[in-house]
Amino acid sequence: MADSEKLKGPASYFPSIEKTYGYAVTHWLSLLETMSGKKHMEMVAWLKNDHKIGHGHANALVAYYLSQQS
Repeated sequence: MADSEKLKGPASYFPSIEKTYGYAVTHWLSLLETMSGKKHMEMVAWLKNDHKIGHGHANALVAYYLSQQS
């Protein structure tokens, strides 16, 4: 993959998230839809507590999700 094609920002975590947790990123983004209106760290805490996702992965998913909402 060329440097210009590499994922950047929160999306750079996506391959690791899919490998680690066994679900496509779209699965996690769909779950975050149910948390719409919550604050960033509330959503991160929910992923960590209810779905046992690590902090960095949860933060990346939430950051990406929120960036797509604007």
